[in-house]
Amino acid sequence: MTMKKFINDPANLTRELLEGFVIAHGDLVRVQSDKIICRAQPKPGNRVALVTLGGAGHEPALSGFVGPGMLDYSVVGDIFAAPGPPKVLEALRLANREAGILFVVLNHAGDVMSANIAREMAEREGIRYRMILTHEDIAPGKDAPAEDRRGLVGCLPLCKIAGAAAEAGRSLDEVHALASRFNDNMATLAVAMKTATHPASGQPIFELPDDQMEIGMGQHGEAGTGPSPILTADQTAQRMLEPLIEAVKAKAGDRLMLLINGSGATTLMEMYIVLRGCRAYLDSRGIRIAVARCGEFLTVQEMAGFQLFVARLDDELLGYWNAPCHTPALTMT
Repeated sequence: MTMKKFINDPANLTRELLEGFVIAHGDLVRVQSDKIICRAQPKPGNRVALVTLGGAGHEPALSGFVGPGMLDYSVVGDIFAAPGPPKVLEALRLANREAGILFVVLNHAGDVMSANIAREMAEREGIRYRMILTHEDIAPGKDAPAEDRRGLVGCLPLCKIAGAAAEAGRSLDEVHALASRFNDNMATLAVAMKTATHPASGQPIFELPDDQMEIGMGQHGEAGTGPSPILTADQTAQRMLEPLIEAVKAKAGDRLMLLINGSGATTLMEMYIVLRGCRAYLDSRGIRIAVARCGEFLTVQEMAGFQLFVARLDDELLGYWNAPCHTPALTMT
């Protein structure tokens, strides 16, 4: 595959994309320090701060969700790479406050390593935080150990709910408990049809025949459950929903959040058709969709496919999801 992208020197990709991002959204975000994005108007110190980290190349995630009602700081690594521990520690220092910090980390080896080193140093400095590790990918199996399950798009609704609780003045322990409850009741599966090219190298990130798709793909093309013939939208919806519903233990009468997160090259037309199939299948099981969203939240360049996310909701979680937020990638009033 020949890469076709509007870029300059690949060595400057992350810096240049963040410069453009802040030009577009300067009313909401700014570069606090090299590769640290923060709110243009800081949250009061008596409110819990939310900090996360992750590689670039997944726009609008993660920095697109910095703003009132969601994240306070996003530490950006190079394309598909975790930022180093010193930069993560710098963000924790910037966010340090009496109310404390909720430190949200997606379960990827590089992210976890940087986070663990940074938080050890933060503890020595007396920085007050609680960490939450998202690991909702069920491709390895719904009962696989947490360390074997990847963090995918679920980090974003988790940050929306936790961010709303923080804005409302809930304590660090309360925000962490709420985020943990959501974390324990969410699950994601991804499906891919076509690879993406790595913008720094120009090389495809995985291989998949034109007549095949693969359910269970990871965020960066990691192997899933194995390739299969391409299914229809309704067949794909059912094939993915069955294990997701089992994973979150949803039953008739339950309310679900359902997100279809496009990977970069899948059209809204396709996502809406898949959502229709999801609705029909859930109706047949007596399960209600309380929240439904389609769009690109956490992408993989021009990969064709999507992540299907579900979470079981209660009144409190639903209330915080519906609370206002204002970020470059998501605004709710």
